[in-house]
Amino acid sequence: MSVKLKRREFITLLGGAAVVWPRAARAQQTAMPVIGFLSSSSPANRASLIAAFRQGVRESGYVDGKSVAIEYRWAEDQYDRLPDLAADLVRRQVAVIAASDSPSTVAAKAATTTIPIVFMSGGDPVQLGLVASLNRPGGNVTGVKNLNVELTAKRLGLLRELAPQATRFVALVAPNAALTDSIVKEVHASVPTLGVPVEILYAGNSDRDIEAAFANLSQQPGAALLVTIAGFFLARRALIVMLAARHALPTVYWAREFADIGGLISYGTSVDNTYELTGIYTGRVLKGEKPADLPIAQPTKFDMVINLLTAKALAIEVPPTLLALADEVIE
Repeated sequence: MSVKLKRREFITLLGGAAVVWPRAARAQQTAMPVIGFLSSSSPANRASLIAAFRQGVRESGYVDGKSVAIEYRWAEDQYDRLPDLAADLVRRQVAVIAASDSPSTVAAKAATTTIPIVFMSGGDPVQLGLVASLNRPGGNVTGVKNLNVELTAKRLGLLRELAPQATRFVALVAPNAALTDSIVKEVHASVPTLGVPVEILYAGNSDRDIEAAFANLSQQPGAALLVTIAGFFLARRALIVMLAARHALPTVYWAREFADIGGLISYGTSVDNTYELTGIYTGRVLKGEKPADLPIAQPTKFDMVINLLTAKALAIEVPPTLLALADEVIE
């Protein structure tokens, strides 16, 4: 009897193990995936953008904190930190890396050839060496390409419309930015349509360079300025907007962050839309789609932000047609 009992206990134990072991295995298999978010900037004033990214991830079926975890790595505008931050995410064995700009993508790509990378880029990802082609990226990288460089002529047109009395049009360019060559080509290509020459003014190694550039502009009256795309300029937007106000320069920017803090006007791809699309692509990769087969996406929304307070300070009368086209007017 005792032998039978032991046998029953043994069989029951085996049955219980048969139930417990697969559960444990399933728990390991369904461990929450981790997204590594890498950015050269800082989290300051990025709450709405991160919310847009998480919304995109959610649209793909993943909820932050419930079915997926997101780990953020911010370089705080110190680009030399990016390789170490990317390497840290690789050691963490994240499921996918979402890179918020070209420098972050370059660092992530150098750190891994196996972990999928979904990027946001304002330049040509093929020219930057990130992917083989827009339709078939190849490798472990795909993402979203902003139409920023391509909007250079549009911004110059806005500048001329806002400052028709200007006698000197200048494009401020960061010489060390990844998109410098493309930007300069676009500026030169815009001249026939604009009908006036555009000077190239370089400033991009220090705050002193920016201050010197504005001092140069103020020496000759009648100048109007286009600030071109560069992470270096975005990180120093407070300084640039302050100098533009001090020297009474009508200035057009590519990112709304400038207009939000006093810049005259910004026009560019909707950054919220870009972050949301990146989140959607990140979710698709988590579901098993290969970056090599995901064509590079392009945002379809654009933002024009006009700061009427700055316009009044500069004695600029914004045409009603522009006000009607603006997505936001700051009063």
